[in-house]
Amino acid sequence: MVSKKYQQVVDLITERIDKQSYQPGDKLPSIRDLSTQLAISKNTVIRAYQQLEASQRIEAHPRSGYVVTQLKSPATATVSEPGYVDLMSLSKEIMSLSLSHQVLPAGSAHPDTRFPAIRSLYAEIGRHSRYQTNIPSHYQLPPGNGVLLRQLVSINQELGVTTSANDILITHGAQQAISLSLQAVTLPGDIVLVESPSYFGNLLLLESLGLKVVEIPASVTSGMDLNALKQALERWPVSAIIINPSFNNPAGYVMSEPDRLTFLDITKEIPIIEDDVFGGLAYDRRLLPLKTLDKENRVIYCSSLSKTLDSRLRIGWVIAGKYQDQIEKRLMTDNMGSLNLVQSAVGQFLTTGKYRQHLSKIRKNYARRQRQFFKLFTTELDRFPWLQGQYHLSQPEGGFLCWLTLPEHADCTDIYQEALRQNISILPGKMFSTQSQHNHCIRLSFANFDDNNQWESGLKKLAQIIADHTQ
Repeated sequence: MVSKKYQQVVDLITERIDKQSYQPGDKLPSIRDLSTQLAISKNTVIRAYQQLEASQRIEAHPRSGYVVTQLKSPATATVSEPGYVDLMSLSKEIMSLSLSHQVLPAGSAHPDTRFPAIRSLYAEIGRHSRYQTNIPSHYQLPPGNGVLLRQLVSINQELGVTTSANDILITHGAQQAISLSLQAVTLPGDIVLVESPSYFGNLLLLESLGLKVVEIPASVTSGMDLNALKQALERWPVSAIIINPSFNNPAGYVMSEPDRLTFLDITKEIPIIEDDVFGGLAYDRRLLPLKTLDKENRVIYCSSLSKTLDSRLRIGWVIAGKYQDQIEKRLMTDNMGSLNLVQSAVGQFLTTGKYRQHLSKIRKNYARRQRQFFKLFTTELDRFPWLQGQYHLSQPEGGFLCWLTLPEHADCTDIYQEALRQNISILPGKMFSTQSQHNHCIRLSFANFDDNNQWESGLKKLAQIIADHTQ
């Protein structure tokens, strides 16, 4: 009888792995949690996990429990032909609707601004605002405010990038940094590779610049399929690659260091634009950026304070290496100057030491919220028998975004529209690709998650909507 029970557990976990409800690298339920969920003894769960470990389907990690084994698939994912992006109208429609203040903010990628340091920051901006009347009007020319540049040297050092103030260009958010980088290394009609799913803001940049895109499939736990990348590079002349390897938006994954090194080796001399806006939000250990691993000075590193402080600041930067002169010229001619007030105020704020204290606090908070959000939402989804084992919700180790993959017949654009009618904001997966291949997925944010009745009720409603659209 015991043998039959443990084999049922083995079959259940195996099925969920095969159906990708559990992805390589995912943590499995603890022995205690699974025994409670299935109403079986802990010894039964232990025996099942031991058999799964013996068959190399799962592996034990010290102090972390059991995780799905990271096995490289010999099969290479299909890569579509280069094509132009057409997401502007869809993005404008969805983003304008999602700005409503009445919705549960699970769709926004903005950070929580309720922390004390943010109040201190805006008090500093207020002081600098009043001071502006005492100085002559002037442009803040590139590379940017001197105090802020010196502070960004320290911030980049903590991110793993050793640099100097002379190597940094301050931009109007990371979006401008990526845009200027693309303009420096491509011409209209050129081919750019991106991950799939990919942040829709980067796809919109490619659309506005008239660039063709090739989407490289990415695992929601380990990142870009390097076999597919190699296949694409052999087939087409590629001018640049945009990649977000740390706490990816939207999927939340982290590319391993061996894969980062292989990625750099495969891509040879192609310019790489590294989007690292979530890099400062690692809950524990963060890996070295591609910029630091690059020995050829061809990785253009883009980041910002939008995810660690406030999106409204629009303070970004680019460390462009051998492309710095081209990018600085474009920055100068595009803007003729940047936001004096915000740059000077943020620079002064960063000298106080409050930013590092703030980072420590928000990392702990986001880590806790990720666990609470995952537990609450998966509990609600599992109330519906036809969803049990049929979905995958990512568990990022940094940032505040997660990616929900539903059965392929699910239409998450319909789910998004119904959720919005019930005052719940999410983002449908259709926004993160050019060919709707992720329309059965949803991006969710737990940045502003609170363990209260509002969120509990909202996630219960969202689970019901998903269940209604997948039955």
